[in-house]
Amino acid sequence: MRNSIKTIIIGAVILAAAGALHVWYGTEMAPFEPPSPKDYPIQGIDVSHHQGDIDWPRLAMQQRARFAIIKATEGGDFRDRKFAENWQRAKQAGIVRGAYHFFTFCRPGRDQARNVIATVPREPDTLPIAVDIEFHGNCDKVPTVDELAAGLHAFMDELGAVFPGKPIFYVDEDFHDRYLRGNEAVFPEHFLWLRSIAREPKQQDCRRWSIWQFADNGSLDGIQGPVDLNVLCPSEEGFASLFRTGAGK
Repeated sequence: MRNSIKTIIIGAVILAAAGALHVWYGTEMAPFEPPSPKDYPIQGIDVSHHQGDIDWPRLAMQQRARFAIIKATEGGDFRDRKFAENWQRAKQAGIVRGAYHFFTFCRPGRDQARNVIATVPREPDTLPIAVDIEFHGNCDKVPTVDELAAGLHAFMDELGAVFPGKPIFYVDEDFHDRYLRGNEAVFPEHFLWLRSIAREPKQQDCRRWSIWQFADNGSLDGIQGPVDLNVLCPSEEGFASLFRTGAGK
């Protein structure tokens, strides 16, 4: 009798584990369908020197490259060696452009803003300055919410004199939940560029975000190797206001 009960319990545990595995597979490992141009008509890329020499006219012929956010700077003194070329050639190809800065936790915000100002031309018809905020590739410092907010306020206080308006903050979902969620009033007002690779963001109502980076291994004619793919939220809050308040306005 005791062995029978034990067998039943073991069987129940196995069935429960199998059920949990099935649910996990269905939510995490099911094939991902990239956002369609029908649902997200404005799609684009972000690039840096890692993409090498880009054939911008060829790229401009593709629907997934209607805009490009181009790495300009990092920290207080680094400037991407391909920025000036990419910035000019993207314009010549007719692609809407924006510049992004990688924000380091180990340099004062004002120093970093001065690096952006010295590097990025102030031109019309460009997107707001984007600020890449993440742990990957950053220094070892782990800032508190207040420390990060203070650094970004100092950054924006300096940057705003040349590039007024809201910036775009690029974060992944974990970073967003750790720092921004519930603390929006502490940070500078911003548009949200959310990294959520191969799955729809948890904030599925895209009025909560303006740009969604859905892939980091995309393939497009004109770029050798992988490239990040993005979509703009197809709503007034998502892209119309983003274009109206661009860096050159």
